[in-house]
Amino acid sequence: MPDGAANLLQSVFGFDGFRPGQEEIVDAVVAGENTLAIMPTGGGKSLCFQLPALVRSGVTIVISPLIALMRDQVRGLREAGVNAGALTSGNTAEETEDVWQQLEAGELQLLYMAPERLATSGTIQMLRRIGVSLIAVDEAHCVSQWGHDFRPDYLKIGELRRELDVPLAAFTATADAETQQEIVQKLFDGVPPSTFLRGFDRPNIHLAFAAKDSPRKQILDFAAARKGQSGIVYCGTRARTEVLAQALREAGHVALHYHGGMDADARRDGEARFQREDGLIVVATVAFGMGIDKPDIRWVAHSDLPKSIEAYYQEIGRAGRDGAPAETLTLFGAQDVSYRRQQIDEGLAPPERRMADHGRLNALLGLAEALVCRRQTLLGYFGEDPQPCGHCDLCDRPPETFDATTPVRMALSAALRTEEWFGAGHLIDILLGAKTDKIQQRGHDSLPTYGVGKEYSKPQWQAIFRQMMGHDLIRPNPDRHGALTMTHAALPILKGEAQITLRKDTIKAARSSGPRVKAMVSEEDAPLLSALKAKRRALAEAQQVPAYIIFNDRSLIEMAEAKPQTLDQMAGIGGVGAKKLESYGRAFLEVIAGAQDDVHPERRKLAGRDAAETYDRLLAIQSELSRGPHGTEKPMSCSAAQLSKIATLRAHDLPEIERVIGERRTERFGTAFLEILASPA
Repeated sequence: MPDGAANLLQSVFGFDGFRPGQEEIVDAVVAGENTLAIMPTGGGKSLCFQLPALVRSGVTIVISPLIALMRDQVRGLREAGVNAGALTSGNTAEETEDVWQQLEAGELQLLYMAPERLATSGTIQMLRRIGVSLIAVDEAHCVSQWGHDFRPDYLKIGELRRELDVPLAAFTATADAETQQEIVQKLFDGVPPSTFLRGFDRPNIHLAFAAKDSPRKQILDFAAARKGQSGIVYCGTRARTEVLAQALREAGHVALHYHGGMDADARRDGEARFQREDGLIVVATVAFGMGIDKPDIRWVAHSDLPKSIEAYYQEIGRAGRDGAPAETLTLFGAQDVSYRRQQIDEGLAPPERRMADHGRLNALLGLAEALVCRRQTLLGYFGEDPQPCGHCDLCDRPPETFDATTPVRMALSAALRTEEWFGAGHLIDILLGAKTDKIQQRGHDSLPTYGVGKEYSKPQWQAIFRQMMGHDLIRPNPDRHGALTMTHAALPILKGEAQITLRKDTIKAARSSGPRVKAMVSEEDAPLLSALKAKRRALAEAQQVPAYIIFNDRSLIEMAEAKPQTLDQMAGIGGVGAKKLESYGRAFLEVIAGAQDDVHPERRKLAGRDAAETYDRLLAIQSELSRGPHGTEKPMSCSAAQLSKIATLRAHDLPEIERVIGERRTERFGTAFLEILASPA
């Protein structure tokens, strides 16, 4: 460690020594090595690029997607006497002007910016001019297109490194092996940098999950037991943050809501209050907290299931950054899982990406439904192999389990015997011996697995399927509109070569939850509706129009339920007029059936009308008579436009037909065409 760095560590940052793992990372960055550091949240990542920035000459650029983090770190650095600034969308005009003046005067040592600024040519020119000596990338996992927080503008960072020809130091708290490889490829052109993996364990944080059962009361009870302590409650929707924050205030807590829909001043006020006030609870979407370096957050609760294990780890990582004990609680339920599946299916990612995202969600379910030490499951996901922690809800109170090999084999067999073309709802109906139209129409009541699962109720089978997903035995297949597909891990169980244990407490607790809000479509049709919405969204974004301009929800719901296979059938869907059928019909048919209804444009214009069938009959008789009644004459035919016009004729006589197709064709086809026009379909 250079003497200058050691002195700055104490004089600027006030630390007598480094935390474990920091010193060698700082040494590598100071030496100008390309560096990748994977450190747990709260492990002191920021010091590993802030300290080298003060030792090295020139300006260090810090690229981060988190406005709150950048503002917080700039504030802290300035208070410590370091010239730092940030260019973010959260700046006031005066703040931005001040940063530009300091840059031009050569006064800044660290410049924070969002990756979106790299898209402008002016930014690149400015960075060339100011003498950049180091690029630091925070939240480097955002470069991964397979990760939970992909930012397209992060793909420009590797190009920036080559353009400026300076070393790059990348930092993240969440990166599995696949994401690490992608970081190396995208940021370092595939040349492995000096890599430091400092582990993911936060032993001071107590981990706990609970099935949803009156979630508002569960959160209020959790907060009440920790009254006066700073905490964060993460919610899945903006509306829920406001409702829950109000409930906490009514229960006597000091609480505020925070989400991306608030104006910038309100968000800044919320951030400032959270930093300044003790015992404040912030109820927020994930727009909050990723950049808040408040050391004494004593608890984090999730009122809804997070997106993935990576997101979960990031969000609970806000707690206990001072190393003192902290607690977490994550609530989850079947509707959470359905919502997250829907988010994946309605995204515009390619099928293989969506399949991987379903796998990541399965991993989170595996953590929620874990059988043994929760920390072992969490750290195992990131490639570590720890001993039981003795400090999580499952170590405190081990769950009741049972040998579930038989019901799991039943479920897998039902999926296999229906060729993996159906979702959990239909498979459960088969196992229960239900007499649905769908089962009888497809002959599934003759399958060997029909009715073999009556030992369990429908809610209990749903819990079994959810745990099977948590063990990654089955995944929804985006190519088959959410039909469950077996993974390689399922085959030994199906063949009787392996056994599986599931949580009995979860199965026993599963019960009908009483009246529910009616879903837009049935469970079986929900994945197709998501796929139709994804297609609608893609078309709307390409045309820069609101989604409802393409089709409204009612039309998509009817498509998901009726599943039209041809343009004529599509024309019968409410809200699908002739123009929309022409513009979008084939695109939505491809989503529904994977089919392209290849017909002539003139025929397509008639779809759904009586004239369409007339056109088809005219085309058929023309084919029979193309070489004359005896098949010996010169081939002759009418154009598609001519057939379309005849199909819509009001007057049915030969002179009218002759005006459309001419004398010669009338001699060949006229009488036959008249017979078709005169007879009902």
